[in-house]
Amino acid sequence: MRDRAPITREDVINDVIKRFPETISVFNEFRVDSCCGGGQSIEKTATRDGVDVDALVKSLNAAVGLEVRP
Repeated sequence: MRDRAPITREDVINDVIKRFPETISVFNEFRVDSCCGGGQSIEKTATRDGVDVDALVKSLNAAVGLEVRP
């Protein structure tokens, strides 16, 4: 059974991809470098790459069928 905890900005990119391989396309769509930045948090790598962290996290959760509550 897959972990159903929502993806957060603090999650490490490689861990997210391992849990949810379908998120690779979302990272690519947002042009987040999941190779060189994969060992860092979503927030750190997305910020470095000039990406809106909240929009990325929302899209990642939508891609795996999870909803983030405000």
